[in-house]
Amino acid sequence: MDIIYLKGLEIETIIGIFDWERKIKQTVVLDLELAADIRKAASTDNIEDTLNYKAVSKRLIEFVSHSEFQLVETLAERITEIVITEFSVPWVRLQLGKPGAVRGSRDVGIIIERGRKPENGTSVREHRQ
Repeated sequence: MDIIYLKGLEIETIIGIFDWERKIKQTVVLDLELAADIRKAASTDNIEDTLNYKAVSKRLIEFVSHSEFQLVETLAERITEIVITEFSVPWVRLQLGKPGAVRGSRDVGIIIERGRKPENGTSVREHRQ
């Protein structure tokens, strides 16, 4: 199994439970690890044969920037659902941070994994069967 990653994707969104949080956009930061099988892309050198991380990031920016969830847990769950269903990713690990949410802390957030992680030596294609 191979992993394509995307780190430090900053997106402005409405997130939080307090009245003041419902009136302003705050930054959330996404770090994603996505299971992929890169062998075909490596042999063809063609973007159509791999997971297009730019397409993933554009879709997540569009979704998150228009969302208005109260909890980071809900936002994280929806993000992983999009990645798995729309991009046919069998496994995703997401770290979602909300910098500045707790005074004195650089960051606070959640880490979730969804789907089934292919074992080493098992391709994503074989895993899906």
